Amino acid sequence: MGRGDGSGRIVSPEGADDTGTGILHVDMDAFYAAVAVLDDPSLAGKPLIIGSPEGRSVVSSASYEARRFGVRSAMPVSQALRLCPWAIVVAPRFERYLELSARVMAVFEEFTPLVEPLSIDEAFLDVRGARRLWGSPGQIGAALRRRVLERTGLTCSVGVAATKHVAKMASTRAKPDGLLIVPEAQTQAFLEPQSVRAMWGVGPKTAEALEGRGIRTIGDIVRTPREVLDRVVGRAGGERLWHLARGIDQRRVDTERIEKSVGHEETFSDDVADPEFLGAELLRLSDRVARRLRRSGWEAATVAIKVRYADFSTLTRSRTLTEPTDVGQRIGDTARELFGSLEEGRPVRLLGVRGENLRGAAHGMSLWDDDEERRRLEGALDDATSRFGGNAVMRASLVGRTGGPRSLPSHPKPPHDPRP
Repeated sequence: MGRGDGSGRIVSPEGADDTGTGILHVDMDAFYAAVAVLDDPSLAGKPLIIGSPEGRSVVSSASYEARRFGVRSAMPVSQALRLCPWAIVVAPRFERYLELSARVMAVFEEFTPLVEPLSIDEAFLDVRGARRLWGSPGQIGAALRRRVLERTGLTCSVGVAATKHVAKMASTRAKPDGLLIVPEAQTQAFLEPQSVRAMWGVGPKTAEALEGRGIRTIGDIVRTPREVLDRVVGRAGGERLWHLARGIDQRRVDTERIEKSVGHEETFSDDVADPEFLGAELLRLSDRVARRLRRSGWEAATVAIKVRYADFSTLTRSRTLTEPTDVGQRIGDTARELFGSLEEGRPVRLLGVRGENLRGAAHGMSLWDDDEERRRLEGALDDATSRFGGNAVMRASLVGRTGGPRSLPSHPKPPHDPRP
C-alpha cells in the first residue's frame, strides 16, 4: 500500500503529449480496501482498515478515507484505531485478492507480453512494441484503466514515462484513479520539485540523511556535488541517486524476475521468552520455508532470521551454508543456532525465517547428499499435507505449540508467477 492519501493528486488531460514514453507503471488503488468495497458496497466512502481488531494485528491496507487520518500499512491496528476511532476493521481475504489479481494481470497481458509484476497489485509494462495495435503509450494507459474497471470493478492509477523510475513516481502522483503522463522532454521538470522521499527506493533513513545535509528535493540532488552524495549515502547509493535524479534509468521491464528469498514470519499474541517454544517456532517456520522451496524447485544458500522484541527493536542474523538446501530440518537447525547467538531471555514479539540466495535445486549432482533421507521424509510430509491439509501431519515438537494470531503478508505473490 502506498503512503499517499490522495492529496496532491495530478492527472494528465485527455490527449496529453506522450512523446518519448513507452513504460507504464500500473498500481491498483488501495487494493485490499477496494476489494472489500467491491464485495460490500455499503462500505463505500467509509474509513476502512484491513486487518484484525484482536491481538497484535497490523494494518495490511487502508482506504483513502482512513489514510487521511494518518493510518498507514504495517501500523498496529490498535494505533490505527486511535487515529481513526470510527474506522471499520475488515478481515483480510487473501484468496479473494489473488483471484482478482489474476484477472488484473490478465488484462495487462492483453496489451503486451512485457509485464513485470512487482506485487499482487502493481506491475510495469513495456508498451513500445504495441503502438500499431493499441495506439500511443498514453492511449494504452487510458484504455488499460477502462478495461481493468470493466473486468474487475476496481480502479487503478497509471504512470506513463520513458523509464521505470519516473513511471512509478508518476503513478503515485496520479492516485487515486488517475493517469499521469510525463513526456521524455519534461522528465527533469517533473522530477526536480519533488521530495527526495518520493524517489523509488529512498527509505526513511536515507531521506533523513539527505535532509540533514539540506538535500530535500530531487533538484537539490542534481545540484549537489557527487562526492557529497557519496559521503552521505555511500558510493553505490550516491551513484544511484545521481542517475535517477537526472531521469537516467537503464532498467528494463523484466518478465523473468526471480525472487531473491522465501520467508515466513509469526507475530505472537503475547510476548514470548520461553526458549523451547521459540526454538520450536523457528523449526515450524523453517518447515514452511522449505516446503515452498521444494514446491518451486529452489534451494537456499543462506538462512536468515528476524527477531523483533517487545520494545520493537529488531535484529537480523544470517549464515551462508556449505551447501544450499531445501530441507526444513537443516534450515531450522541453522535458524536456531543463529537465534542462540542472541541475548537470551528477552521477550520476543515476532520471529521470522528466510531462505536467501536462491538457486535451482541440484539433487543428485554431488557424490554424497547428507540431506537425502531428510528430503525423502519431508517429501512424504508434503504429500500428506497436500492430500489432508496443513495440520494433518506435524513434528512432535510442534504439537500444542501454535503461537498466536498469524502475521499478515503485505505482499503476496502474483498468482501467475510459479516461482517462490
